[in-house]
Amino acid sequence: MESLQQDLVAEFFADPRPSLDLIGQVCVIVHSSQASQLRFTEQLDQQRGKAKPNILPLGIGLYMIGQYQQAVSALEQAQDCPQKYLYLAYALRGCREYEKAIKALEMAGSSGADGLLVAMEKVATYRLAKDYAAAQRELDLCANYCNVSAEYHYQKGRLEEDQGLYEQAMEDYRIAIGLAPDHQGALFHLAYRSDLAGDDQTAIELYSRIASGSHVSTNALLNLAVLYEDAGEYDKALECVERVLQAFPNHQRAQLFKKDIVSSKTMYFDEEQQRQQSQKNAILETPISDFELSVRSRNCLKKMNIRTIGDLLKVTEAELLSFKNFGETSLKEVKAILESKGLRLGMALEEGQEFTQLPQEPSPTPPPPEDTGVLGKSVEELQLSVRARKALQRLNIKTIGQLTRTTEAELLGCKNFGATSLNEVKRELANLGLSLKSLD
Repeated sequence: MESLQQDLVAEFFADPRPSLDLIGQVCVIVHSSQASQLRFTEQLDQQRGKAKPNILPLGIGLYMIGQYQQAVSALEQAQDCPQKYLYLAYALRGCREYEKAIKALEMAGSSGADGLLVAMEKVATYRLAKDYAAAQRELDLCANYCNVSAEYHYQKGRLEEDQGLYEQAMEDYRIAIGLAPDHQGALFHLAYRSDLAGDDQTAIELYSRIASGSHVSTNALLNLAVLYEDAGEYDKALECVERVLQAFPNHQRAQLFKKDIVSSKTMYFDEEQQRQQSQKNAILETPISDFELSVRSRNCLKKMNIRTIGDLLKVTEAELLSFKNFGETSLKEVKAILESKGLRLGMALEEGQEFTQLPQEPSPTPPPPEDTGVLGKSVEELQLSVRARKALQRLNIKTIGQLTRTTEAELLGCKNFGATSLNEVKRELANLGLSLKSLD
């Protein structure tokens, strides 16, 4: 397999005008592992060192490793052909020069590139430029490909998703997959939307289909690992992360995620103990008013600010009897109530506050001011992983302003929200000049 890959790369660099099919195969090879990327980068450096390098494959190769500006410079010198203008458009898109990218795509069409391919790439370019009206116009020109082209429905879904039309986008992804079952983009984005919609089973199935291929899709594997971890299937989650690290040993997010999963595996949750504690808390929170007491006893307890069973466990007989008008009769009534629950006065004091009552409901506080500007934007606009997004959903954090009023401890207290997700959130807020709430 490795020998075949080397032969394909060698053929790519030797051909002054490699075919789109060959370019696609080499692109898969380059992104298959960290080792492949390093080896390909070395081969690019060798090409650049030649007196007369094959300029077209050199420019396309620079695009593949993310050196977009250098790729533009090289491709502009290449001879005219569809491959030149298509990859020039992609490189310009990487530089966020969208108007120039559109012009390059138009030149690709004039040079003989497939019309549908050019049209769909123009849709993608307009979408990235957030010119949704232009993207829609381009799609409308290709309406005859409805229910015919998987790429048409994929690009339509991406445009709908960017505009918040999630249900429509998911339907178009389904149509795309029906037309082309191995369409990686449609599989990933339908899995992603299903995940955010809470349909974990569908998301797992779709991510697994992507992960079953020979190509290592890091995003699909890490998102799948999140779902397995949420389901308590830590071995499967670890297996996904290990696949990423085998191909990309220095992948920081995967490294941190692995630590989180290993920590989750060693955590012990005693369900029976939790159930018993919940029952105990329910008893302690029972209001005194729920029991039959004399008016005298009820009034005395009210004046002493004793409102629940839990409060009674924090006082002694002597303290009750020292209160005005609280006598032996009232004491017997109170002790009878506690004995029926297997409790007694002063019990919390004797056992080192083992029985702790939840704090009483605080007095109402005015709601926080409505967020405006950046603080009013949805957290969906932050570049966060599925794991982090789902945690924010569980915490009902919808805006960036709400997120800035949340502490690190509150986030880390959410199920499966570890250091990886915390670092993502802090990084995204820092990019906006914001931070999480500090208790200092």
